Amino acid sequence: QVQLVESGGGLVQAGGSLRLSCAASGRTFSSYAMGWFRQAPGKEREFVAAISRSGGRTSYADSVKGRFTISRDNAKNTVYLRMNSLKPEDTAVYYCAAGRTVGTMAFEYDYWGQGTQVTVSS
Repeated sequence: QVQLVESGGGLVQAGGSLRLSCAASGRTFSSYAMGWFRQAPGKEREFVAAISRSGGRTSYADSVKGRFTISRDNAKNTVYLRMNSLKPEDTAVYYCAAGRTVGTMAFEYDYWGQGTQVTVSS
């Protein structure tokens, strides 16, 4: 069992930056691939980024490629999402998730955090 807690969300102007963190409980963090998803009001949850267990492989949605960076620190049981050049369309609740593979689909992840709100004003 893995428990995930996101933090770092907030209100930022367009063009600004935020760094989200997701702290995991348990001693098996390094055995999970980690992902970030987001859900805007009235929309389905969508994939943002994912990282392999070692951190050696990453995957990004086209909409965030070049602006967002996912990373992890297995010693701290934490995964990060650095978000630069934020746009109003990035406004959503951001969720981190733990799974067995670097997947882009929500069903590929077994454990989810409660989410953190990111609001980008124009």
